[in-house]
Amino acid sequence: MSSDTGTKDSILEFFVQASNRHHFSLDITLNVKGAVITGTLVSAKEYFDSLSETFEDGSEVAQRLSEELTKASESVEENLSSEAHFIHLKNTKVYCGDSKPTPSKGKIMWRGKLSDVDGFFLGKISESKSSK
Repeated sequence: MSSDTGTKDSILEFFVQASNRHHFSLDITLNVKGAVITGTLVSAKEYFDSLSETFEDGSEVAQRLSEELTKASESVEENLSSEAHFIHLKNTKVYCGDSKPTPSKGKIMWRGKLSDVDGFFLGKISESKSSK
């Protein structure tokens, strides 16, 4: 039994397990140590597959990284345990204070420890487009 069992939100862990087992996705916003992180919940497999694709056409080192990430993806599929320890998001934006999100462009994949999440709500934060 892990030492952080009592600090993970069981409902959030349930969403992560649904994503990992059934490739369920969900727009979600997390509060993590003062930062607000918004994106779409994805399975660990999708997270590793996506990272792998970013390296597969690169140098020899990049291709090796791609292969290792593919192995990690396959390992996740084979070892779906009852506990989840990490949450994975795509199209992620991180807000610290009132400033614009970081990063503000690109399709950012994000991974965080479930035990570090202080709170969450369903839905994503989107920047309003100013109408002139």
